[in-house]
Amino acid sequence: MTVLIKGAGVAGLTAAFELVSQGIEVEVYERSAEVGHGASHYAGGMLAPWCEREAAEEAVLTLGLAAADWWDKALPGQVMRKGTLVLSTERDQSDLKRFASRTSGHDWLDAAAIADLEPALEGRFRLGLFFAGEAHLDPRKALQGLYTALLGRGIRFHFGVEPAGRYACTIDCTGAAAMENLSGLRGVRGEMIYLETPEVTLSRPVRLLHPRHPIYIVPRAGHRFMVGATMIEAEDDGPISARSLMEFLNAAYALHPAFGEARVVETGVGIRPAFADNLPRVVETQQGFAIAGMHRHGFLLAPAMARQLAAKLNVNDRRKSA
Repeated sequence: MTVLIKGAGVAGLTAAFELVSQGIEVEVYERSAEVGHGASHYAGGMLAPWCEREAAEEAVLTLGLAAADWWDKALPGQVMRKGTLVLSTERDQSDLKRFASRTSGHDWLDAAAIADLEPALEGRFRLGLFFAGEAHLDPRKALQGLYTALLGRGIRFHFGVEPAGRYACTIDCTGAAAMENLSGLRGVRGEMIYLETPEVTLSRPVRLLHPRHPIYIVPRAGHRFMVGATMIEAEDDGPISARSLMEFLNAAYALHPAFGEARVVETGVGIRPAFADNLPRVVETQQGFAIAGMHRHGFLLAPAMARQLAAKLNVNDRRKSA
């Protein structure tokens, strides 16, 4: 059977890669001219199940534990297993303790241990949490990597015009566009900026806690840093707000003053669909299935959703053959 996957973001490309790996024939349709230009384009790429558990259901932890291994197998060399560092300013130490109480898989660090991990932060923070088992990747490189790998396996991509062929079923991985067809989804607006400075060096994602606007800073190549974390209950995908931009810049400056001289080289906004419980799921549709409701956990939970989809397709295929 040949399956048509609609959408070439993280959900669609991950599903395609998993299905092909299990011997299922796949074609991919993307209405844009390139892969990975939806909300996935603005993702942090943090494979951080223990940290995400702080504000999410237990399922985010259990489903996300295997994510780093999946990405490492799919794209050898792209996963950086350097953990996550969680910090707070002196006046927000209660937030750090609260974060620790809601999570597991971490060690407490003193100022010397923080400096050992991140020399650029020496003398700036008294206490921190280190989640050694976590990892991260560059989402844009990862999506291009999956696309290249799928092309190498002979997978056909259709850009701009939906194919008219006959398929065994269709898998809707269209992200925000699926809100028109699937009940129970709402839009959650996420914003980000890229800063560029050679004056700061970080080896891993750093989360800086704050009562009103906690942020994360993820290092990228070329002295660039992705700063994000907003979750706004809105479906407006217009430009970043002045409030969010100020919060990002203030928090980055609080992490290290050199960010005050950094260049803002990019801003971005993505709408991430979510169900009421903020957990993704594989939903049966009239045309086949949909992977929907990824919320802020796209790269972390896409592998688990892809495996669930493959299991459902294999069960359906066995039923038809019986």
